[in-house]
Amino acid sequence: MSEPTQNILVVEDNPTIGAGLVTALEHERFDVRHVESAEDGVLALQARAPDLVICDIMLPGQDGLSLMRQIKADYPGIPVIMLTAKSEEIDRVMGLEMGADDYVTKPFSVREVIARVKARLRVRSTEPRTPDYFEFGNVKVDLRRRILWKDEDERGLTTHESGTLAYLITHRGRDVSRDELLEQVWGYTAALTTRTVDNQILKLRKKIEDIPAQPRHILTVHGTGYRFEP
Repeated sequence: MSEPTQNILVVEDNPTIGAGLVTALEHERFDVRHVESAEDGVLALQARAPDLVICDIMLPGQDGLSLMRQIKADYPGIPVIMLTAKSEEIDRVMGLEMGADDYVTKPFSVREVIARVKARLRVRSTEPRTPDYFEFGNVKVDLRRRILWKDEDERGLTTHESGTLAYLITHRGRDVSRDELLEQVWGYTAALTTRTVDNQILKLRKKIEDIPAQPRHILTVHGTGYRFEP
């Protein structure tokens, strides 16, 4: 029997629901970790990035939506499926607009959760993978630790700077629209505009370009957005 090749992080404070999900996922040959708080979820993510996160919205302390936003900022390529006891449409829409990839409303069928997990992982398998470490020109960047070095000078990255750069690197050579960056990095909340992306790009250029006003790596695609060239 082959070893599990994909790992799932379950963040669920109800031990019965958590144990049920672990049992079902392990039966499907997933490698599963279960924690009961957002704070422990962050530690688990830092220890080993999962292939997918299942996260309850209602958690003790930091709630699941806050954790999901943090995941999308720090690990933009990891899909997140939210679990919620709330059935109102506004709650589902809010979660999706904030960056969730899917949601399941409690009480749920474990078979439905498994089906949604497999569907999200199939989608992810067709997408380009975000590297943890990348080098271009005179720049080296550790995307997981949010650190870059330019001519050996170490510079930190904010979560959104790291998320923006990670998305551009992952899709290098392709034109990426401002709307796409907003949706993938910020979760596309109503308070944000495409100017938010432009400001973030200006900050990144100051950190990685030799002449920020004449960029070689983060290029402007007029009328669309940006393109990353190594």
